[in-house]
Amino acid sequence: MSNSSEKKLFTPGPLNVSLTTKEAMLIDLGSRDDQFLDTISAVRSELLDIAGVSPGDWTAVLLQGSGTYAVEAVIQTSTPKSGGRVLILANGAYGKRMETMCSVTGIEYDILRSSEITPFNRDEVESKLKSGVRYTTVCIVHCETSSGVLNNAEEVAVLVREHQPSAFMFVDAMSSFGAIPLDFSNVDFVVSSANKCLQGVPGFAFALCRKSCLDKCKGNSRSLSLDLADQEKNMTATRQFRFTPPTHCILAFQQALKEFRMEGGLEGRRNRYMKNCSVLKAGMEKLGFKSLVDEKHASYIITNFFYPSHPNFDFKEFYSRLSQQGDVIYPGKVTDAASFRIGNIGDLKVQDIEKLLVSVQKVLGEMKIPIPVK
Repeated sequence: MSNSSEKKLFTPGPLNVSLTTKEAMLIDLGSRDDQFLDTISAVRSELLDIAGVSPGDWTAVLLQGSGTYAVEAVIQTSTPKSGGRVLILANGAYGKRMETMCSVTGIEYDILRSSEITPFNRDEVESKLKSGVRYTTVCIVHCETSSGVLNNAEEVAVLVREHQPSAFMFVDAMSSFGAIPLDFSNVDFVVSSANKCLQGVPGFAFALCRKSCLDKCKGNSRSLSLDLADQEKNMTATRQFRFTPPTHCILAFQQALKEFRMEGGLEGRRNRYMKNCSVLKAGMEKLGFKSLVDEKHASYIITNFFYPSHPNFDFKEFYSRLSQQGDVIYPGKVTDAASFRIGNIGDLKVQDIEKLLVSVQKVLGEMKIPIPVK
């Protein structure tokens, strides 16, 4: 399949990446090759620069696997084997996944559940933090892509510092890092993945860790592979991964970071994503679709749209017909609403969004669903 005929991925990931990013993988390097070790060091440094934090106080730890691996690595590494207790703020599928991680590994936890379509209520969070239970880690998802809601992570971090000063504050910034600003002042651990807003290829994730906090976590991890403290120790001493590294993925990521800087860094990427999102929402609204999340709570990463009520609408058919047009959307993941998701991140331009809207209109016609939809 030629590059011009590749499908456009309007999903939360994997995402479209540039041809030059893919071409960067056409080199074979050994895991101990000096060129590759230099690349690892450069990538780690660049991630801290994007975060706007000092390399004297923070470290970037790369980890093989998907973003979920990094999330579980932070939970495992930050939670003591004795006396540890995690507080999870969950208003979507990815907060709930943290609950599953704790349950599977036997980590004690409490969970504060909230509406899937709004950020967390400040008073409810504060009440939980003041309940008298001592937490060792507090977790929140920044952009909950199951709904598209943007959570109030910075506000929660301030409350954690005030009421649980000994707890680590962990932000899952999987689908926001590099495109949505985040103040790291009251945060200790942040994770993301190569194939999200930084537009690398899938294959590894990373954890940005406050050094003074990571130093306290040695020996905590119940898993050898997910031990961030040991991974960081080895990377600092040898510049190497402990186990076989995703060499080609990291080479691609180095190229993706160059393109990130060329676009204007976080501000440039944010502006493109915001424009994509604006065009998408305006076009879908014109076709009659309604968004699940109120605009004041919505991110510009992904949008959830309610199913039309017309009896001819069937999501599987809608999805399949769009895919045949070269446009891949995503099913919904919200538990109490019949909806589907359209992302606008990755190597997508406004013209791609406009082409998708034409495809949606065409498919609705093929399905004999009147426009505007109801």
